[in-house]
Amino acid sequence: MSPTKRPGILRMSPPTPQPKGNPVSAIRPAAVVVLAAGEGTRMKSATPKVLHEICGRSLVGHVLAAARELEPENLVVVVGHAREKVTAHLAEIDPAVRTAVQAEQNGTGHAVRIALESLGGSVDGTVVVVCGDTPLLSGETLRQLAATHSADSNAVTVLTAEVPDATGYGRIVRDGATGAVTEIVEHKDASDEQRAIREINSGVFAFDGQLLFDSLKKVRTDNSQGEEYLTDVLGILREAGHRVGASVAADHREIAGINNRVQLSEARRILNDRLLTSAMLAGVTVIDPATTWIDVTVTFEQDAVVHPGTQLHGSTHLGEGAEVGPNSRLTDTRVDAGARVDNTVAVSAYVGPQAKVGPYAYLRPGTSLGAKGKIGTYVETKNAAIGEGTKIPHLSYVGDATIGEYTNIGAASVFVNYDGQEKHHTTVGSHCRTGSDNMFVAPVTVGDGSYTAAGSVITKDVPPGSLAVARGQQRNIEGWVARKRPGSAAAKAAEAASRQVESED
Repeated sequence: MSPTKRPGILRMSPPTPQPKGNPVSAIRPAAVVVLAAGEGTRMKSATPKVLHEICGRSLVGHVLAAARELEPENLVVVVGHAREKVTAHLAEIDPAVRTAVQAEQNGTGHAVRIALESLGGSVDGTVVVVCGDTPLLSGETLRQLAATHSADSNAVTVLTAEVPDATGYGRIVRDGATGAVTEIVEHKDASDEQRAIREINSGVFAFDGQLLFDSLKKVRTDNSQGEEYLTDVLGILREAGHRVGASVAADHREIAGINNRVQLSEARRILNDRLLTSAMLAGVTVIDPATTWIDVTVTFEQDAVVHPGTQLHGSTHLGEGAEVGPNSRLTDTRVDAGARVDNTVAVSAYVGPQAKVGPYAYLRPGTSLGAKGKIGTYVETKNAAIGEGTKIPHLSYVGDATIGEYTNIGAASVFVNYDGQEKHHTTVGSHCRTGSDNMFVAPVTVGDGSYTAAGSVITKDVPPGSLAVARGQQRNIEGWVARKRPGSAAAKAAEAASRQVESED
Protein backbone atom coordinates (compact mmCIF):
# COMPACT_ATOMS: atom_id res chain seq x y z
CA MET A 1 0.00 0.00 0.00
CA SER A 2 1.09 3.50 -0.71
CA PRO A 3 1.51 5.62 2.44
CA THR A 4 -0.09 8.48 0.60
CA LYS A 5 -3.50 7.60 1.96
CA ARG A 6 -4.95 6.43 5.21
CA PRO A 7 -6.73 3.73 7.36
CA GLY A 8 -6.94 2.78 11.08
CA ILE A 9 -8.75 1.20 14.04
CA LEU A 10 -6.47 -1.19 15.91
CA ARG A 11 -3.99 0.84 17.89
CA MET A 12 -5.38 4.17 18.91
CA SER A 13 -2.99 6.83 20.16
CA PRO A 14 -3.87 8.73 23.36
CA PRO A 15 -6.05 11.77 22.72
CA THR A 16 -4.14 14.99 22.21
CA PRO A 17 -4.74 17.56 24.98
CA GLN A 18 -7.24 20.11 23.76
CA PRO A 19 -7.29 23.85 24.36
CA LYS A 20 -9.20 25.06 27.37
CA GLY A 21 -12.81 26.05 26.86
CA ASN A 22 -15.27 24.08 24.76
CA PRO A 23 -13.25 20.98 23.72
CA VAL A 24 -15.51 20.20 20.77
CA SER A 25 -15.81 23.66 19.26
CA ALA A 26 -12.05 24.19 19.68
CA ILE A 27 -11.23 21.51 17.10
CA ARG A 28 -14.52 21.10 15.26
CA PRO A 29 -13.78 21.82 11.59
CA ALA A 30 -15.89 24.13 9.52
CA ALA A 31 -15.61 21.55 6.77
CA VAL A 32 -14.09 18.21 5.88
CA VAL A 33 -13.42 17.73 2.17
CA VAL A 34 -13.13 14.16 0.89
CA LEU A 35 -11.44 13.76 -2.49
CA ALA A 36 -13.19 10.95 -4.38
CA ALA A 37 -13.24 12.00 -8.01
CA GLY A 38 -10.46 9.80 -9.41
CA GLU A 39 -10.98 6.84 -11.71
CA GLY A 40 -8.61 4.40 -10.04
CA THR A 41 -7.51 2.68 -13.25
CA ARG A 42 -5.07 0.39 -11.42
CA MET A 43 -7.99 -1.37 -9.73
CA LYS A 44 -8.92 -2.69 -13.19
CA SER A 45 -12.59 -2.73 -12.29
CA ALA A 46 -15.96 -1.52 -13.49
CA THR A 47 -16.59 -0.50 -9.88
CA PRO A 48 -15.27 2.95 -8.95
CA LYS A 49 -12.25 2.61 -6.69
CA VAL A 50 -13.80 4.35 -3.69
CA LEU A 51 -16.77 1.93 -3.78
CA HIS A 52 -14.68 -1.20 -3.32
CA GLU A 53 -15.38 -2.70 0.10
CA ILE A 54 -13.38 -4.00 3.01
CA CYS A 55 -14.83 -5.21 6.30
CA GLY A 56 -18.38 -4.28 5.42
CA ARG A 57 -17.87 -0.72 4.21
CA SER A 58 -16.78 0.96 1.02
CA LEU A 59 -13.42 2.71 1.05
CA VAL A 60 -15.13 6.09 1.03
CA GLY A 61 -17.55 4.83 3.69
CA HIS A 62 -14.65 4.22 6.07
CA VAL A 63 -13.32 7.72 5.40
CA LEU A 64 -16.72 9.29 6.03
CA ALA A 65 -17.07 7.39 9.30
CA ALA A 66 -13.72 8.76 10.47
CA ALA A 67 -14.61 12.28 9.30
CA ARG A 68 -17.94 12.18 11.14
CA GLU A 69 -16.08 11.69 14.42
CA LEU A 70 -14.90 15.28 14.04
CA GLU A 71 -18.53 16.48 13.91
CA PRO A 72 -17.74 18.89 11.04
CA GLU A 73 -20.18 21.65 10.22
CA ASN A 74 -19.98 20.57 6.58
CA LEU A 75 -18.89 17.31 4.99
CA VAL A 76 -18.23 17.58 1.26
CA VAL A 77 -17.28 14.73 -1.07
CA VAL A 78 -15.79 15.71 -4.41
CA VAL A 79 -17.04 13.28 -7.06
CA GLY A 80 -16.09 12.94 -10.70
CA HIS A 81 -15.52 9.58 -12.35
CA ALA A 82 -18.70 7.45 -12.25
CA ARG A 83 -20.26 10.17 -10.13
CA GLU A 84 -23.78 8.78 -10.54
CA LYS A 85 -22.76 5.53 -8.81
CA VAL A 86 -20.71 7.28 -6.16
CA THR A 87 -23.41 9.85 -5.41
CA ALA A 88 -26.08 7.15 -5.14
CA HIS A 89 -23.88 5.24 -2.71
CA LEU A 90 -23.26 8.34 -0.62
CA ALA A 91 -27.00 8.96 -0.41
CA GLU A 92 -27.42 5.47 1.05
CA ILE A 93 -24.68 5.56 3.66
CA ASP A 94 -24.71 9.26 4.66
CA PRO A 95 -27.69 11.21 3.29
CA ALA A 96 -26.50 14.43 4.94
CA VAL A 97 -23.25 14.55 2.98
CA ARG A 98 -22.83 17.29 0.38
CA THR A 99 -21.32 16.50 -3.03
CA ALA A 100 -19.33 18.74 -5.36
CA VAL A 101 -18.73 17.68 -8.97
CA GLN A 102 -15.27 17.82 -10.50
CA ALA A 103 -16.24 17.20 -14.11
CA GLU A 104 -12.62 17.19 -15.27
CA GLN A 105 -9.92 15.88 -12.94
CA ASN A 106 -7.56 18.86 -13.01
CA GLY A 107 -5.72 18.14 -9.79
CA THR A 108 -6.22 18.06 -6.05
CA GLY A 109 -6.10 21.85 -5.71
CA HIS A 110 -8.81 22.16 -8.33
CA ALA A 111 -10.93 19.58 -6.47
CA VAL A 112 -10.65 21.42 -3.15
CA ARG A 113 -11.45 24.73 -4.82
CA ILE A 114 -14.65 23.22 -6.27
CA ALA A 115 -15.57 21.89 -2.83
CA LEU A 116 -15.13 25.30 -1.21
CA GLU A 117 -17.08 27.01 -3.98
CA SER A 118 -19.98 24.63 -3.23
CA LEU A 119 -19.89 26.06 0.31
CA GLY A 120 -19.90 29.62 -0.94
CA GLY A 121 -16.15 30.17 -1.27
CA SER A 122 -14.09 31.30 1.69
CA VAL A 123 -14.80 29.26 4.83
CA ASP A 124 -14.34 30.69 8.32
CA GLY A 125 -12.65 27.98 10.36
CA THR A 126 -10.61 24.83 9.83
CA VAL A 127 -10.90 22.84 6.63
CA VAL A 128 -9.63 19.26 6.75
CA VAL A 129 -8.82 17.59 3.44
CA VAL A 130 -8.65 13.78 3.17
CA CYS A 131 -8.59 11.24 0.35
CA GLY A 132 -11.52 8.92 -0.28
CA ASP A 133 -9.42 5.78 -0.70
CA THR A 134 -7.84 5.66 2.78
CA PRO A 135 -9.98 3.22 4.79
CA LEU A 136 -7.59 2.84 7.73
CA LEU A 137 -7.53 6.50 8.69
CA SER A 138 -9.05 6.80 12.15
CA GLY A 139 -11.21 9.48 13.65
CA GLU A 140 -8.74 9.73 16.53
CA THR A 141 -5.91 10.62 14.17
CA LEU A 142 -8.05 13.27 12.48
CA ARG A 143 -8.96 14.70 15.89
CA GLN A 144 -5.27 14.86 16.75
CA LEU A 145 -4.59 16.66 13.47
CA ALA A 146 -7.34 19.21 14.11
CA ALA A 147 -6.26 19.73 17.72
CA THR A 148 -2.62 20.28 16.73
CA HIS A 149 -3.69 22.70 14.01
CA SER A 150 -5.72 24.71 16.53
CA ALA A 151 -3.20 24.60 19.37
CA ASP A 152 -0.25 25.66 17.19
CA SER A 153 -2.22 28.34 15.29
CA ASN A 154 -0.96 26.97 11.98
CA ALA A 155 -2.07 28.17 8.58
CA VAL A 156 -1.83 24.56 7.48
CA THR A 157 -1.00 21.37 9.33
CA VAL A 158 0.22 18.31 7.46
CA LEU A 159 -0.56 14.82 8.69
CA THR A 160 2.71 12.93 8.51
CA ALA A 161 4.04 9.52 9.46
CA GLU A 162 7.38 7.91 10.13
CA VAL A 163 7.76 4.86 7.93
CA PRO A 164 10.33 2.05 7.93
CA ASP A 165 11.19 2.72 4.29
CA ALA A 166 10.47 6.17 2.84
CA THR A 167 11.70 5.38 -0.67
CA GLY A 168 9.54 7.09 -3.26
CA TYR A 169 7.71 9.40 -0.87
CA GLY A 170 7.84 13.11 -0.19
CA ARG A 171 10.05 13.90 2.83
CA ILE A 172 9.00 16.32 5.53
CA VAL A 173 11.77 18.84 6.17
CA ARG A 174 11.43 20.73 9.46
CA ASP A 175 12.94 23.77 11.06
CA GLY A 176 15.31 22.40 13.68
CA ALA A 177 14.49 25.14 16.18
CA THR A 178 10.69 25.46 15.90
CA GLY A 179 9.66 22.12 14.41
CA ALA A 180 7.73 23.90 11.70
CA VAL A 181 7.60 22.32 8.25
CA THR A 182 9.88 24.20 5.88
CA GLU A 183 9.26 22.11 2.78
CA ILE A 184 8.09 18.79 1.38
CA VAL A 185 10.75 17.36 -0.90
CA GLU A 186 9.93 14.65 -3.41
CA HIS A 187 12.22 11.63 -3.33
CA LYS A 188 13.70 12.30 -6.78
CA ASP A 189 14.60 15.84 -5.76
CA ALA A 190 15.92 15.03 -2.29
CA SER A 191 19.55 15.19 -1.22
CA ASP A 192 21.22 12.20 0.45
CA GLU A 193 20.66 13.90 3.82
CA GLN A 194 16.98 14.49 3.05
CA ARG A 195 16.51 10.93 1.81
CA ALA A 196 17.57 9.73 5.25
CA ILE A 197 14.42 11.36 6.68
CA ARG A 198 11.71 8.80 7.44
CA GLU A 199 8.88 11.28 8.06
CA ILE A 200 6.69 11.49 4.95
CA ASN A 201 3.73 13.44 3.64
CA SER A 202 0.34 11.71 3.85
CA GLY A 203 -1.71 13.98 1.62
CA VAL A 204 -4.03 14.82 4.55
CA PHE A 205 -4.15 18.44 5.70
CA ALA A 206 -5.87 20.87 8.05
CA PHE A 207 -6.06 24.41 6.65
CA ASP A 208 -7.22 27.81 7.79
CA GLY A 209 -10.28 28.05 5.55
CA GLN A 210 -9.89 31.67 4.47
CA LEU A 211 -6.16 31.36 3.78
CA LEU A 212 -6.79 28.16 1.85
CA PHE A 213 -9.35 29.70 -0.47
CA ASP A 214 -7.18 32.77 -1.13
CA SER A 215 -4.12 30.61 -1.81
CA LEU A 216 -5.95 28.27 -4.20
CA LYS A 217 -6.49 31.26 -6.48
CA LYS A 218 -2.70 31.58 -6.77
CA VAL A 219 -1.97 27.94 -7.61
CA ARG A 220 -0.38 27.64 -11.06
CA THR A 221 -0.67 24.85 -13.63
CA ASP A 222 2.80 25.16 -15.16
CA ASN A 223 3.77 21.59 -14.26
CA SER A 224 4.18 18.38 -16.23
CA GLN A 225 0.52 17.42 -15.65
CA GLY A 226 -0.94 20.86 -16.20
CA GLU A 227 -2.91 20.47 -12.96
CA GLU A 228 -3.59 22.50 -9.80
CA TYR A 229 -1.69 20.80 -6.95
CA LEU A 230 -2.98 21.24 -3.41
CA THR A 231 0.55 20.86 -2.06
CA ASP A 232 1.51 24.12 -3.81
CA VAL A 233 -0.65 25.92 -1.25
CA LEU A 234 1.90 25.05 1.47
CA GLY A 235 4.65 26.96 -0.31
CA ILE A 236 2.35 29.88 -1.03
CA LEU A 237 1.39 30.16 2.65
CA ARG A 238 4.96 29.82 3.89
CA GLU A 239 6.22 32.47 1.48
CA ALA A 240 3.49 34.75 2.85
CA GLY A 241 4.95 34.29 6.34
CA HIS A 242 2.41 31.82 7.69
CA ARG A 243 3.34 28.82 9.81
CA VAL A 244 3.18 25.31 8.33
CA GLY A 245 3.05 22.61 11.01
CA ALA A 246 2.73 18.84 11.20
CA SER A 247 0.93 16.19 13.19
CA VAL A 248 2.49 12.73 13.24
CA ALA A 249 0.20 9.71 12.98
CA ALA A 250 0.82 7.12 15.68
CA ASP A 251 0.61 4.25 13.17
CA HIS A 252 2.10 4.85 9.72
CA ARG A 253 -0.31 2.33 8.19
CA GLU A 254 -3.17 4.76 8.75
CA ILE A 255 -2.00 6.95 5.88
CA ALA A 256 -1.87 4.11 3.35
CA GLY A 257 -4.00 4.60 0.25
CA ILE A 258 -5.53 1.95 -1.99
CA ASN A 259 -4.53 1.88 -5.64
CA ASN A 260 -4.85 -1.79 -6.63
CA ARG A 261 -6.29 -5.13 -5.48
CA VAL A 262 -3.11 -6.12 -3.65
CA GLN A 263 -3.28 -3.00 -1.49
CA LEU A 264 -7.00 -3.58 -0.99
CA SER A 265 -6.24 -7.03 0.40
CA GLU A 266 -3.48 -5.67 2.64
CA ALA A 267 -5.80 -3.02 4.06
CA ARG A 268 -8.50 -5.62 4.67
CA ARG A 269 -6.07 -7.74 6.66
CA ILE A 270 -4.90 -4.78 8.75
CA LEU A 271 -8.42 -3.55 9.48
CA ASN A 272 -9.67 -7.05 10.25
CA ASP A 273 -6.82 -7.57 12.72
CA ARG A 274 -7.69 -4.30 14.42
CA LEU A 275 -11.34 -5.26 14.73
CA LEU A 276 -10.49 -8.68 16.14
CA THR A 277 -8.02 -7.19 18.58
CA SER A 278 -10.69 -4.78 19.80
CA ALA A 279 -13.16 -7.66 20.20
CA MET A 280 -10.68 -9.82 22.11
CA LEU A 281 -9.74 -6.99 24.45
CA ALA A 282 -13.47 -6.58 25.14
CA GLY A 283 -13.78 -10.20 26.27
CA VAL A 284 -14.40 -12.20 23.08
CA THR A 285 -12.46 -15.40 22.44
CA VAL A 286 -11.25 -15.63 18.85
CA ILE A 287 -9.65 -19.05 18.44
CA ASP A 288 -7.82 -18.30 15.18
CA PRO A 289 -7.68 -14.63 14.13
CA ALA A 290 -5.91 -15.58 10.89
CA THR A 291 -9.02 -17.35 9.56
CA THR A 292 -11.70 -15.17 11.15
CA TRP A 293 -13.17 -12.20 9.26
CA ILE A 294 -15.59 -9.62 10.61
CA ASP A 295 -17.19 -6.37 9.51
CA VAL A 296 -16.90 -3.05 11.34
CA THR A 297 -20.61 -3.21 12.18
CA VAL A 298 -20.46 -6.60 13.97
CA THR A 299 -21.02 -6.44 17.74
CA PHE A 300 -20.28 -8.83 20.59
CA GLU A 301 -21.00 -9.41 24.24
CA GLN A 302 -18.58 -10.74 26.79
CA ASP A 303 -17.46 -14.39 26.58
CA ALA A 304 -18.65 -14.92 23.03
CA VAL A 305 -16.48 -17.48 21.22
CA VAL A 306 -15.61 -17.43 17.51
CA HIS A 307 -14.13 -20.62 16.06
CA PRO A 308 -11.80 -20.83 13.02
CA GLY A 309 -12.99 -20.24 9.48
CA THR A 310 -15.86 -17.95 10.51
CA GLN A 311 -17.09 -14.82 8.75
CA LEU A 312 -19.37 -12.34 10.51
CA HIS A 313 -20.94 -9.66 8.34
CA GLY A 314 -23.33 -6.72 8.52
CA SER A 315 -25.23 -6.15 11.75
CA THR A 316 -24.47 -9.60 13.16
CA HIS A 317 -24.45 -9.71 16.97
CA LEU A 318 -23.16 -12.45 19.27
CA GLY A 319 -24.65 -12.51 22.75
CA GLU A 320 -22.91 -13.38 26.00
CA GLY A 321 -21.35 -16.84 25.83
CA ALA A 322 -22.58 -17.51 22.29
CA GLU A 323 -20.38 -19.74 20.12
CA VAL A 324 -20.13 -19.55 16.35
CA GLY A 325 -18.14 -21.78 14.02
CA PRO A 326 -16.06 -23.37 12.86
CA ASN A 327 -16.64 -22.63 9.19
CA SER A 328 -19.73 -20.45 9.55
CA ARG A 329 -20.86 -17.35 7.67
CA LEU A 330 -23.40 -15.11 9.40
CA THR A 331 -24.84 -11.96 7.84
CA ASP A 332 -27.19 -9.59 9.70
CA THR A 333 -27.87 -12.38 12.19
CA ARG A 334 -28.36 -12.24 15.95
CA VAL A 335 -27.15 -15.13 18.09
CA ASP A 336 -28.34 -14.73 21.66
CA ALA A 337 -26.68 -15.73 24.92
CA GLY A 338 -25.40 -19.27 25.20
CA ALA A 339 -26.47 -20.31 21.71
CA ARG A 340 -24.26 -22.52 19.52
CA VAL A 341 -23.99 -22.19 15.74
CA ASP A 342 -21.77 -24.74 13.98
CA ASN A 343 -20.82 -24.94 10.26
CA THR A 344 -23.77 -22.78 9.27
CA VAL A 345 -24.73 -20.10 6.77
CA ALA A 346 -27.28 -17.64 8.16
CA VAL A 347 -28.70 -14.48 6.60
CA SER A 348 -31.03 -12.08 8.44
CA ALA A 349 -31.86 -14.72 11.03
CA TYR A 350 -32.35 -14.91 14.79
CA VAL A 351 -31.04 -17.67 17.07
CA GLY A 352 -32.50 -17.57 20.57
CA PRO A 353 -30.78 -18.13 23.91
CA GLN A 354 -29.20 -21.58 24.36
CA ALA A 355 -30.44 -22.72 20.95
CA LYS A 356 -28.34 -24.96 18.71
CA VAL A 357 -27.84 -24.74 14.97
CA GLY A 358 -25.95 -27.06 12.63
CA PRO A 359 -23.72 -28.51 11.59
CA TYR A 360 -24.38 -27.80 7.92
CA ALA A 361 -27.53 -25.75 8.33
CA TYR A 362 -28.78 -22.89 6.15
CA LEU A 363 -30.86 -20.19 7.82
CA ARG A 364 -32.35 -17.92 5.20
CA PRO A 365 -33.96 -14.50 5.82
CA GLY A 366 -36.87 -14.47 8.24
CA THR A 367 -35.76 -17.47 10.28
CA SER A 368 -36.36 -17.08 14.01
CA LEU A 369 -35.40 -19.92 16.35
CA GLY A 370 -36.69 -19.73 19.90
CA ALA A 371 -34.80 -20.36 23.11
CA LYS A 372 -33.39 -23.87 23.53
CA GLY A 373 -34.57 -24.79 20.04
CA LYS A 374 -32.61 -26.76 17.47
CA ILE A 375 -32.04 -26.56 13.74
CA GLY A 376 -29.86 -29.53 12.95
CA THR A 377 -27.79 -31.13 10.23
CA TYR A 378 -28.71 -30.40 6.61
CA VAL A 379 -31.74 -28.33 7.54
CA GLU A 380 -32.77 -25.28 5.52
CA THR A 381 -35.22 -22.72 6.86
CA LYS A 382 -36.76 -19.58 5.39
CA ASN A 383 -39.32 -17.14 6.78
CA ALA A 384 -39.95 -19.54 9.64
CA ALA A 385 -40.91 -18.67 13.22
CA ILE A 386 -39.84 -21.62 15.35
CA GLY A 387 -40.92 -21.68 18.98
CA GLU A 388 -39.04 -22.29 22.20
CA GLY A 389 -37.68 -25.80 22.61
CA THR A 390 -38.78 -26.92 19.14
CA LYS A 391 -36.41 -29.17 17.21
CA ILE A 392 -35.88 -29.74 13.50
CA PRO A 393 -33.00 -32.19 13.84
CA HIS A 394 -32.02 -33.16 10.30
CA LEU A 395 -32.55 -33.38 6.55
CA SER A 396 -35.53 -31.03 6.31
CA TYR A 397 -36.79 -27.88 4.62
CA VAL A 398 -39.02 -25.50 6.58
CA GLY A 399 -40.21 -22.48 4.62
CA ASP A 400 -43.03 -19.98 5.22
CA ALA A 401 -44.04 -21.61 8.48
CA THR A 402 -44.95 -21.02 12.09
CA ILE A 403 -44.12 -23.80 14.55
CA GLY A 404 -45.13 -23.66 18.20
CA GLU A 405 -43.21 -24.63 21.33
CA TYR A 406 -41.59 -27.98 22.13
CA THR A 407 -42.55 -29.60 18.84
CA ASN A 408 -40.38 -32.16 17.07
CA ILE A 409 -40.25 -32.21 13.28
CA GLY A 410 -39.25 -35.64 11.96
CA ALA A 411 -36.28 -36.22 9.66
CA ALA A 412 -36.62 -35.62 5.91
CA SER A 413 -39.67 -33.38 6.29
CA VAL A 414 -40.55 -30.78 3.67
CA PHE A 415 -42.85 -27.82 4.08
CA VAL A 416 -44.26 -27.60 0.56
CA ASN A 417 -44.87 -23.86 0.38
CA TYR A 418 -44.87 -23.13 -3.37
CA ASP A 419 -47.61 -24.14 -5.80
CA GLY A 420 -45.79 -22.86 -8.85
CA GLN A 421 -47.24 -19.37 -8.61
CA GLU A 422 -47.80 -18.41 -4.99
CA LYS A 423 -46.15 -19.08 -1.62
CA HIS A 424 -48.40 -20.46 1.13
CA HIS A 425 -48.06 -20.78 4.90
CA THR A 426 -47.93 -23.84 7.15
CA THR A 427 -48.73 -23.76 10.86
CA VAL A 428 -47.68 -26.53 13.23
CA GLY A 429 -48.79 -26.14 16.83
CA SER A 430 -47.03 -26.71 20.13
CA HIS A 431 -46.06 -30.12 21.55
CA CYS A 432 -46.54 -31.85 18.19
CA ARG A 433 -44.65 -34.92 16.97
CA THR A 434 -44.42 -35.18 13.22
CA GLY A 435 -43.14 -38.35 11.59
CA SER A 436 -40.16 -38.74 9.32
CA ASP A 437 -40.54 -38.16 5.58
CA ASN A 438 -43.58 -35.94 5.96
CA MET A 439 -44.77 -33.46 3.37
CA PHE A 440 -46.83 -30.53 4.63
CA VAL A 441 -48.61 -29.12 1.58
CA ALA A 442 -49.44 -25.51 2.38
CA PRO A 443 -51.73 -23.94 3.29
CA VAL A 444 -52.26 -26.39 6.12
CA THR A 445 -52.49 -26.35 9.92
CA VAL A 446 -51.47 -29.07 12.37
CA GLY A 447 -53.13 -28.47 15.74
CA ASP A 448 -51.49 -28.48 19.16
CA GLY A 449 -50.53 -31.86 20.54
CA SER A 450 -50.99 -33.68 17.22
CA TYR A 451 -48.98 -36.52 15.70
CA THR A 452 -48.41 -37.34 12.05
CA ALA A 453 -47.36 -40.76 10.80
CA ALA A 454 -44.07 -41.33 8.99
CA GLY A 455 -44.30 -41.07 5.23
CA SER A 456 -47.47 -38.98 5.29
CA VAL A 457 -48.38 -36.23 2.86
CA ILE A 458 -50.45 -33.81 4.92
CA THR A 459 -52.83 -31.86 2.70
CA LYS A 460 -55.69 -31.25 5.16
CA ASP A 461 -55.79 -29.52 8.53
CA VAL A 462 -55.11 -31.79 11.51
CA PRO A 463 -57.28 -31.10 14.59
CA PRO A 464 -55.52 -30.73 17.96
CA GLY A 465 -54.60 -34.02 19.59
CA SER A 466 -55.10 -36.08 16.42
CA LEU A 467 -52.97 -38.64 14.60
CA ALA A 468 -52.81 -37.92 10.88
CA VAL A 469 -52.02 -40.83 8.55
CA ALA A 470 -51.83 -40.02 4.84
CA ARG A 471 -50.15 -42.88 2.98
CA GLY A 472 -51.04 -45.94 0.93
CA GLN A 473 -51.28 -49.45 2.44
CA GLN A 474 -48.16 -51.61 2.06
CA ARG A 475 -48.41 -54.61 -0.29
CA ASN A 476 -45.71 -57.31 -0.54
CA ILE A 477 -45.40 -59.23 -3.85
CA GLU A 478 -43.51 -62.36 -2.90
CA GLY A 479 -41.12 -63.94 -5.40
CA TRP A 480 -40.97 -60.81 -7.58
CA VAL A 481 -37.15 -60.61 -7.62
CA ALA A 482 -36.69 -64.27 -8.61
CA ARG A 483 -39.16 -63.84 -11.48
CA LYS A 484 -38.13 -60.40 -12.73
CA ARG A 485 -34.39 -60.37 -11.90
CA PRO A 486 -33.28 -63.97 -12.21
CA GLY A 487 -29.58 -64.55 -11.69
CA SER A 488 -29.01 -61.12 -10.15
CA ALA A 489 -27.11 -60.60 -6.91
CA ALA A 490 -30.41 -59.68 -5.26
CA ALA A 491 -32.03 -62.92 -6.50
CA LYS A 492 -29.12 -65.00 -5.23
CA ALA A 493 -29.21 -63.27 -1.82
CA ALA A 494 -32.96 -63.81 -1.56
CA GLU A 495 -32.61 -67.48 -2.49
CA ALA A 496 -29.89 -67.97 0.13
CA ALA A 497 -32.02 -66.26 2.76
CA SER A 498 -34.99 -68.48 1.88
CA ARG A 499 -32.87 -71.61 2.24
CA GLN A 500 -31.66 -70.34 5.61
CA VAL A 501 -35.23 -69.86 6.79
CA GLU A 502 -36.23 -73.33 5.54
CA SER A 503 -33.27 -74.92 7.31
CA GLU A 504 -34.18 -73.19 10.57
CA ASP A 505 -37.73 -74.41 10.25
